[in-house]
Amino acid sequence: MDKQTILASLTPEVVDKFRMAIELGKWPDGRKITAEQRETCMQAVMVWEHEHLPPAERTGYIHKPVKEDGSIVGAECDVEHEHHYPNMPNPKGAVQPVKFRNK
Repeated sequence: MDKQTILASLTPEVVDKFRMAIELGKWPDGRKITAEQRETCMQAVMVWEHEHLPPAERTGYIHKPVKEDGSIVGAECDVEHEHHYPNMPNPKGAVQPVKFRNK
């Protein structure tokens, strides 16, 4: 399923139900959520939040404190790394992982 198809089918109410199912491990009617359903719900919530919410309001947001000199703690990780783009073989500016040989 592509991003636009997911976004077209989601409303804030549906996203809230997905969040609740993820948190509780069951649907509103009491049925247990499967691992596949949990993964699908998490992906849908992340896509919807990325499109509709500012970063500070998204699930998993971590506030970065500001140092006395005005710089942000952890800002050096705000550059593109390979873990930001797991489906791209070599995004522009990504740090490439070190590959070890098996002995």
